[in-house]
Amino acid sequence: MISFTYVDNSNVFIEGQRVAAVANGRSPDIYHAMNNKIFDHTWNIDYGKLHDLVCGDSTGIGCAKLWGSPPPSDTFWKKVENEGFEVTTFDKNAAGKEKKVDVAIAHQVTKDAYTKIDKGTSEIILVAGDRDFVPVIEDLVSEGFRVTVVFWNHAAQELKDAATHFVSLDGHVADLKI
Repeated sequence: MISFTYVDNSNVFIEGQRVAAVANGRSPDIYHAMNNKIFDHTWNIDYGKLHDLVCGDSTGIGCAKLWGSPPPSDTFWKKVENEGFEVTTFDKNAAGKEKKVDVAIAHQVTKDAYTKIDKGTSEIILVAGDRDFVPVIEDLVSEGFRVTVVFWNHAAQELKDAATHFVSLDGHVADLKI
């Protein structure tokens, strides 16, 4: 199986800090952490380890693309250099938030699906949890594409339901830490 992987960096990173806060007892559950803005700021994701986790069983990598602003020192950059990954960054707005990322990812997934991805031998892997991706995922699945969503357990239920398969990162929070 050839994997085409698309990662929303800030989404997986920020929510990972919330999951880590629950895992280390700073918050009783994820919804408490979300509602009270509780994070474990000592937790940083290693994108090389994330890559190995989500693409490890693939026979080939069609693409692996990351959007956002990943830290420059983790092992993901070696993967970028060695595997030909593409990184797209977006400047943050005045409120410190990245804008246009979800639309850019959805656009790229759709474009690749209809120009590069073979339904019979490939899988689309989306590492994001927003319900903004539901229409794209529903459409791709209805067209016969295999779409796996990889994210923390509290991903939007609609997104989990739309995908062919869902993989939770919650059990890997310690493994994915730099």
